[in-house]
Amino acid sequence: MDVRTFCLGVLSLGDSTGYEIKKQAEDGPFSHFYKAGFGSIYPALARLAADGLISGRDEAQSGKPDKRVYALTPAGRAVLADTLTDLATGTAVPDDIRSEFLFLMFFAHLMPAHRVARQIDAHIALYRECLAHIEARAKDPDNPLQESGHAFVRGVGLAVYRAFHDYLRDNRDAFLAGLEGGRRNAAE
Repeated sequence: MDVRTFCLGVLSLGDSTGYEIKKQAEDGPFSHFYKAGFGSIYPALARLAADGLISGRDEAQSGKPDKRVYALTPAGRAVLADTLTDLATGTAVPDDIRSEFLFLMFFAHLMPAHRVARQIDAHIALYRECLAHIEARAKDPDNPLQESGHAFVRGVGLAVYRAFHDYLRDNRDAFLAGLEGGRRNAAE
């Protein structure tokens, strides 16, 4: 999926500034499965506006420059629906899982065991926080994301984070012991 489709998707939830769209990729519901930065969002917004798929208006702010707020046009909603339909071909495409943590663990044998333990513990805590955040949002009656698709994605997120959390918790000590044992054998 490209950043243009991402922007259309976010705008389908309501009018937003470029900054607010970026925050959806950082802290919002998309933060767990989509990354986008200003360097890709603003050019995409400019192109979407030029194509008539979104409109923009300037809103005054007290003591600050005006902010540009974008809205999805009917043509933009139609293109989003068509694009999503085209993407949903029934063919499975592997998800990209990019994880600095997994990269570190791949080379854990080259790091001090206490650093590896600290990384694992930090990720156990992180996944616990993610689970609590997602569960709290699901129970929040003011959360606008209550469609069945939103609940489905939330459920997948809970399952993935719970699996990561439980795997790390359940395998931490054996992994660290294996690292120590491997180091002792290599030293002999």
